[in-house]
Amino acid sequence: MATVVVMPALGNSVESCLIIGWSVAEGDQVRENDTLCEVETDKASMEVPSTASGTVLKLLWEAGDDVPVMQPLVVVGEPGEDPGPALNDAGWDASGDEVEAASAPVAEPEPEPAAEAQAPAARQAADGASSPRARALAASAHVDIQTIAEGSGPHGRVIERDVQAAIDSGRATAAAGRAGAVGTDVEGTGLGGRISSADLARPQTAAAEEAPAPQPAATAAAPAGSYTDTPLKGIRKVIAERMMASLSSSAQVSYTITADAAGLLALRARFKQSDPELGFAGITVGDLVGYAAVKAAERHPSHNSHLVDGVLRTFADVHLGFACDTPRGLLVPVVRDASSLSLKRFSERSKELARQAIDGTISPDDLQGATFTVSNLGSFGVETFTPVLNAPQSAILGVSAITPRAAAGPDGELVLQQRIGFSLTADHRVIDGADAARFLQDLVRLVEHIEFTVMG
Repeated sequence: MATVVVMPALGNSVESCLIIGWSVAEGDQVRENDTLCEVETDKASMEVPSTASGTVLKLLWEAGDDVPVMQPLVVVGEPGEDPGPALNDAGWDASGDEVEAASAPVAEPEPEPAAEAQAPAARQAADGASSPRARALAASAHVDIQTIAEGSGPHGRVIERDVQAAIDSGRATAAAGRAGAVGTDVEGTGLGGRISSADLARPQTAAAEEAPAPQPAATAAAPAGSYTDTPLKGIRKVIAERMMASLSSSAQVSYTITADAAGLLALRARFKQSDPELGFAGITVGDLVGYAAVKAAERHPSHNSHLVDGVLRTFADVHLGFACDTPRGLLVPVVRDASSLSLKRFSERSKELARQAIDGTISPDDLQGATFTVSNLGSFGVETFTPVLNAPQSAILGVSAITPRAAAGPDGELVLQQRIGFSLTADHRVIDGADAARFLQDLVRLVEHIEFTVMG
């Protein structure tokens, strides 16, 4: 009998995968572990292997389709075999209706009257019918996830893209109203168009009648010359959405400072000249700065934290995320338990994760769970920049280039120093300016005395 190959769950956080391209066609012969297609999650690209040998009887999706995990992907069997029975056993309509339905835009559920209170059992049922990432996005955007009647995930489960579709639709929810939000297509009677409790109490039809008719947007004249339109998709689209969500849902403030980099450069030179068998020759200035940042975050728990739904969770261990430039876009691998690693092991682990991210072989599970992030643009010569928070984290450190700068010497004379720049972006809802300044002061001490920092 034919075998149905499903889209694998490529990590605990992955809900669906975008098919970039097929490596096989219907009628091709495949063996177990042969590559069927290349897919892209919201974090990385990877290949999907076949779990069966035989002839490709049917491809159930097209390149560009976003396929939920554990859904039928390909049917493999004997040449000329009917794939229908195997698909029926897998709960798939062989007529292809599911393909059309899954590929079509998510239908918008009809708005329901907002309820001011909710029974715990009902909330628990709603949480069980939605994914953790869907709930996190809904909470950050003040969307009542119960208003999404049915999701596009397996068995109608609400997943992240369903919540994003509800956000894009602009419907105001009770949760948004309680948070004082401004709907994108509904204007309230409160200050600045904010939705008040009185607005929520009004019938939907009355609110619609009172709302002014939308005016057509003015179309700007297109510039002369040729151009190319490239829709954002895959990792690039996820980056865009998350950056906007981060900026719109937190109070981000950035603070800058510089440190004498003489100690960093001297220690790096010593490592580079050391016996390769000792394993220190590959340690870079970036490794040293990242290690110092971990120690600073460990000393300042408010910076090593997540803020979700008004609850601040501080972590005892630092799981360091570091921004990594890859051919597919920005990824943030996570060095687990970085605060308990030696400098040598920290450097080795960072380089291995970066290599996997660049090659596209990194596990999605190694791209989540960071408690503090470092973004280093020093190798590009950038002298200062403002990093954006990696929500729900409370702080992110930007590292700039080492450049010669004028500074006061020990006797007050003017000297030229090699100094490194740091930009700390912190969520002001959690971290006050003085707290951010103390973090940076500690970081400067750790960097300027790096030879002692690495001994700890």
